[in-house]
Parts: sequence; structure tokens; C-alpha cells
Amino acid sequence: MIITSRAPVRIDFAGAWTDVNIFSRGAGGAVVNATIDRYVEGRLEIIENDGARGGQPEGIKVSYQCDLPSGSGLGTSSALNVCWLSLVQSQVAPDQGAKVRIADLAYKLEEILGILGGKQDQYASALGGFNYFTFGEEVESERIRVSEEMIENLERRLVLCYTGKSRLSSNIHENVWGAFRRGVPETVNALYYLRNCAIRMKKVLEDGLIDEFGELIGQSWKHQKALDASVTNETIETLFEVALEGGALQGKACGAGGGGCLLFFTAPGKHSAVCDALSTAGARVIPFQFEFEGLQVNHEG
Repeated sequence: MIITSRAPVRIDFAGAWTDVNIFSRGAGGAVVNATIDRYVEGRLEIIENDGARGGQPEGIKVSYQCDLPSGSGLGTSSALNVCWLSLVQSQVAPDQGAKVRIADLAYKLEEILGILGGKQDQYASALGGFNYFTFGEEVESERIRVSEEMIENLERRLVLCYTGKSRLSSNIHENVWGAFRRGVPETVNALYYLRNCAIRMKKVLEDGLIDEFGELIGQSWKHQKALDASVTNETIETLFEVALEGGALQGKACGAGGGGCLLFFTAPGKHSAVCDALSTAGARVIPFQFEFEGLQVNHEG
């Protein structure tokens, strides 16, 4: 028997960092993100024996693949955990409740491993689509109703690229949360501003306000950089200059920042020009469309 699974990665639009327990359990966090048609794909093959071992399987083969680099800032590692857990559970066409349980297990697995991070990645990958997540003692999810016109506008005007530089988000997390615990005003204020951007972003997406969406992307990046100096670097700043000269209006780093992927919001008709400019500068442009299924599991044979 063969079981296959695929779990999408996500782009975070606003609120990243506020999904981490250090902040969310006291202040409450909020994140807006959306999954894209880039996946971690897994395959589990149960090898049957010839009956000599009392009906027990001969062995199990598990394999994974993903065409995105590690440290991309798109939640790839969490998508891998969601994918792996779905294979272990071997549940065909998991419903909403099953997907939520897998997301929760994926986060707890990372917590056991000592990974300092948030919860948005696991839930986004499991549920798919555009979501507004709030974080406290529990995670609450709300699917954002985005019109077809708004989705098409976003796909025409957003450019996703890989900087060529992976990052260890744990190092950046240690810097930011160390400053938060010390009460550094810039860091504390930035987290509240990031949460407010997410709250506003939900309404902007629902109302189809494409220009205000771009403005919130820019505000999110401003507040993200205020968290700690390690969120940006010379490579990122250079690519921002290239993208803005090519026709981008705003941009932000995905995930924790410090490397990985960047997201740019372009002026109308400037998508191709920005892609060309970034490619010439050495970045890897990642074409994408939004996806709405989330985790998918299938049995073969």
C-alpha cells in the first residue's frame, strides 16, 4: 500500500512574530497569511511480506521532496512536519478537525525538539487558503473571504523571490525575544504594531483594497525591521533597492527575515520588470498562485 501526502507552504502578509507563545499568551497574537501552490510532498510505502511473518509488513519506506530551499521563510519545515504526521496517521481526505489536530501535533513536535517559533506555519499548511489566525492559549482560525478579482490582482502584482541566503530563524528569535524580555521599547512596540497590521489586513483583503494591501505590506516590514537589526542585512537591502527601481512599491521579508524569501508588491504592469531586475541581481524568482486545499492525503492500492 502507498500513501501520498502534500502540504503547501505559506506567505505571511502581516502579524508574523505575534504567533509565538512568549508574546501571544500574554498579549494575544494575530496573523494573516495565505498558502501557495508550492508543496512538501511525502510518500509512505508499506511493503507487504509473503505471509511468513504472521501478516506483519516487511518494512516501510518514507520519502519527501520539495522544490524550495530550506530556510526560505515560507514555513517549509513546518509543512514537512504536517506532511509527515499525515502519513503516519494515514487518514484519507482529512476533514477540518483532523487537519487542526495534525497542525497542533506538528507544533508540539517542534516544541519538544526545542525549536523556538510560532504556530502560523503549521495551521496554514494544514488548512490552506487565506486565513486570519489569532493566538492566545488556543489558536482560532477564520477563513478570509477574498474575491476572485482581488486574488487575480494579488497574483498579478506580487513577486516572490529567494535571496540565495538561507537563515537560521532560531538565531533571530533569540535576539528578538531576548530584547522583548528585557523590555526594549522598540521591540515591544513593534510587536504590537505587527499585530495591528494583521487585524487591519483581514479587512483590507475582504474589501478588495489592493492599494491599502500594499501599504500594509510596507508597514509590516517597517515594524519587522524594528524588532532587531538581524532581521535585515546587506543582501536584503540591496534586493529591495533593485526591486524598487524596477517598479516595486513595497516589500517585506517572509517569516523571521534575515534571509530566505522576500515578497514585493509591484506597481500595475511592473510585475515582469521587477522579476527581471531581481533575477539579474542574482535572486531566484518563485512563480506561484494561491491554493485553497491545504493538506491532502491519498491512498494508492
